Amino acid sequence: MNADEYRKMAEVEDAMWYYRALHGHVARALDQGLGADGVKKILDAGCGTGGLIRRLAPARTGWSWAGVDVEPLACARARERATGAEIREGSVTALPWADGFFDAVVSADVIYHVEDDAAALREFFRVLRPGGIVVINVPAYRWLWSYHDEATHAKRRYGRGELIVKLQAAGFAAVRATHWNALPLPLVVARRKLLPAPVGGSDVQLYPAPVEAAFNGAMTLERGWLAVFGRLSWGSSLLAVARKAG
Repeated sequence: MNADEYRKMAEVEDAMWYYRALHGHVARALDQGLGADGVKKILDAGCGTGGLIRRLAPARTGWSWAGVDVEPLACARARERATGAEIREGSVTALPWADGFFDAVVSADVIYHVEDDAAALREFFRVLRPGGIVVINVPAYRWLWSYHDEATHAKRRYGRGELIVKLQAAGFAAVRATHWNALPLPLVVARRKLLPAPVGGSDVQLYPAPVEAAFNGAMTLERGWLAVFGRLSWGSSLLAVARKAG
């Protein structure tokens, strides 16, 4: 992404409904996959400006966090915002850590920016210990490509089956994937496919309080559905969890 998008992210990711929901999904996946006991080492691969670590780290004192991002500006902001985490500058296709170093790797809205996403997934597999988990979030549906993807310098959007196959090809097992952002999907389609593109680039912004509240309510309903049924069959985002065997 360009510098302006990183700045926008840093300004809104503590409060915007989308990041609240995304970070909540990641937190639940990590809690379920890692359990509550012992010190866990977690990598945020493509940490951006550090919002995910900033939100999750205080409530989970037994977890040790590291982050990596290719953009120096993002790393600088992440060091300011995600205090206590080790932040390194580098690519997700060549991670600067040894084999089997982490208990979990999170990559939230990152690999769709990467030219060789398969190489990134292989690196996530390499730095995980046997039995470790990976949590991936990506945008769904190629047909939903729009100004938002152009503004964020995206390379692709994904189908659920495609993401599962790519994780399996990298060596992961027990792959589970679900759509989310299901209830807002009609609004997303209307905004990105039917209306003129905004002058401000991407859709990353903090909306008026009633709008944020409505989206937060929709995300609460989706969380309830996922808690009971485990998967949503549609939605503009895809969340996958997989494990390195051993």
